[in-house]
Amino acid sequence: MKKTLINWLGILGPISLLSYTAAVIFSPLAYPNYNWMAQAVSDLSATNAPSRMLWIQLASLYNVCGIVSIMAVCIFIQQKLNKMLRLGIYLFAAMNWISSVGYAMFPLSDSGKAEAFQDIMHVYVVTILVVLLSIISLVVIMVGGYREKSYRTLAMWATIALLSMFAGAIGTVVVPQEYFGIPERFSVFAATGFNAVLGLYLFRGFKKS
Repeated sequence: MKKTLINWLGILGPISLLSYTAAVIFSPLAYPNYNWMAQAVSDLSATNAPSRMLWIQLASLYNVCGIVSIMAVCIFIQQKLNKMLRLGIYLFAAMNWISSVGYAMFPLSDSGKAEAFQDIMHVYVVTILVVLLSIISLVVIMVGGYREKSYRTLAMWATIALLSMFAGAIGTVVVPQEYFGIPERFSVFAATGFNAVLGLYLFRGFKKS
C-alpha cells in the first residue's frame, strides 16, 4: 500500500517516546542529588526544579508529536476498525489531551512536594483522570482487539501497557519509599509506549495481521 501523509505522521508516535525517554534519562544531569529510584519523574519538571529547563528542551517533541500522532490515528481509523477498537482509541486520544494540557497548566510547584493548589490539581485531578481514562481505553481496545482475530496483536500491546500501569500503581504503594521511582516509571512509560505502538500501526496502515 502506498503511504500517504497521514501514514507518515504515525512516525511521530515513536519520536514522542524517544523525546520523553531522553528527558527522563538526561534531565537528572541538571538536578543535583536527584534519586531516580526514590523520586517521581514529574519532580524533574517541577516549577522550581533545577532540571526544568533541560526537561523542557529534551521533551520538546514529546507532547506535540504525541498529540499529532494520536489525532492522525483517530482520523485514519474512521470506518476501518470495529466500534470497540475505535472507541478505545478515541478515549486514549482524550487521555493524551488531558495529560498534555493538564500537566502543562498544573506543573508541580515544588519538586518532591504536593502542597499548593496547582500541586493538588496535578496529583489529584489531572493524574486521576489520566489514569482512569488510560485504564478504560486500554480495556476497551483489548475487548475490541481480542474479539477480532486480525487485531489481536494490538490487543496484546494494550494488555502489556495495562499490566505495566497496574504494576506501577501497585508497586508505588507496596515498595519502600526509597524505591518509589522504579515502579512509577512503569506507569509513566506505559501510555507513551502504547502511543508509539499506535503510531507504528498507523504508519503500516493498520494492516491486518
